[in-house]
Amino acid sequence: MSNRPTIFALSSGRPPAAIAVVRVSGPKARLALEKLAGRMPQPRQAALARVRDPGSGDVIDEALALWFPAPHSETGEDVAELQLHGGHAVVSAVLDALATIEGCRLAEPGEFTRRAFENGKLDLTEVEGLADLIAAETPAQRRQAFRQLKGLIGDRAEAWRRRLIEALALVEARIDFSDEADVPEDLIGPAVHAAQQLRDEIAAALADGGRGERLRDGLVVAIAGPPNAGKSTLLNRLARREAAIVSPYAGTTRDIIEVHLDLDGYPVMLLDTAGIRDSDEPVEQEGVRRARQRAAEADLVLWVTDLSVGDRWGDPLTHASEAQAIWLIGNKADLVETKPCVGEPSQQGAYQFCCAISAATGSGICLLIERLNAFAKGYFSSVEAGIVTRARHRGLLNDTLAALDHALAEHGRGGGREEVIAEELRAAATALGRLTGRVDVEDILDVIFRDFCIGK
Repeated sequence: MSNRPTIFALSSGRPPAAIAVVRVSGPKARLALEKLAGRMPQPRQAALARVRDPGSGDVIDEALALWFPAPHSETGEDVAELQLHGGHAVVSAVLDALATIEGCRLAEPGEFTRRAFENGKLDLTEVEGLADLIAAETPAQRRQAFRQLKGLIGDRAEAWRRRLIEALALVEARIDFSDEADVPEDLIGPAVHAAQQLRDEIAAALADGGRGERLRDGLVVAIAGPPNAGKSTLLNRLARREAAIVSPYAGTTRDIIEVHLDLDGYPVMLLDTAGIRDSDEPVEQEGVRRARQRAAEADLVLWVTDLSVGDRWGDPLTHASEAQAIWLIGNKADLVETKPCVGEPSQQGAYQFCCAISAATGSGICLLIERLNAFAKGYFSSVEAGIVTRARHRGLLNDTLAALDHALAEHGRGGGREEVIAEELRAAATALGRLTGRVDVEDILDVIFRDFCIGK
């Protein structure tokens, strides 16, 4: 590893800022710190130092210098860190000075974290948890990401893999040493029993309705309904900004408008869709098609209608799934003399009447937000106990489950072929190894690390 390039980058926020952190990792980290700071601080102890340009000797800044010798560092390599004043000129001068040192180069996005993975400091699930923690926008997302960073699914998957390897060892012993006197005859039974237990545990982890993934991306709430019902006005009211164009002319909204909200700590993606009606105009037809599609995929649909016209509800969604929630929202309540009931939600056929509002004046909006908060809280109530937060996790656990099912089915055929059972258990263990990055993951590393920022 001594020939590996030493990388450096700004690891804090973009300047100007109060403090800027420049991090260096690799075999030349010690040399770089000596050249810039003039001396080496004690390991893991901050020391005040004058940072100089190695070429000219000019003082760049007065900073705190830290030294983390390998392997006891974030990346597992020698790591140096300078905590500088966060001005553009200071940061640029330090980065330029580091670039003049032979063997040092600017880090690529995610390269520090990738080296931590390659040196065994993090597994892939912890890397993904770190990425999610950086991207978290709500407290619920932060809590989930931190749990993954601390090994929630990674530790569980590794424990499952160890148990699978133990079961596989029993089957392999039966195959390879069946003629040895000291090898028990019934080794397949305990192995299959262990496989069955693992199969049940993994199936239980997968039976969460995909809500861990949804917490990462946000609960999807679509505002739908006939044209000119006030959908865009409602979106702007909930977003507290002018996110959508509002006009008195029907058909103004043609494409999907997305707004991210924080509802009582839970992430929500709010969609404003085109008014749903029959139309001969090709562009509006496409807008209606997209509106129906996105509304059918949403977790919750707010079907908004104009209370000041005769046909109050229309036909919300003919293709809604049974699990989908559809709330009927009566808008423009300020334009009608007889106010509809605004009490507890009640059933209107297959749909739930939520409340009457006036998106223009704000009347009833607080009640609607309260009910949206309660819906989000109820929807995510089981997520805290879940462990699956990415499609990659779910896919590999499904692969593990399928291999275990094949092994159990083979054993069910009058004892089965021991070689086939062993191969299926090996496939299950390999899938779990890919989950944490223990085996054969080169094809997915670039995808995982490319979304990190430079300096992380």
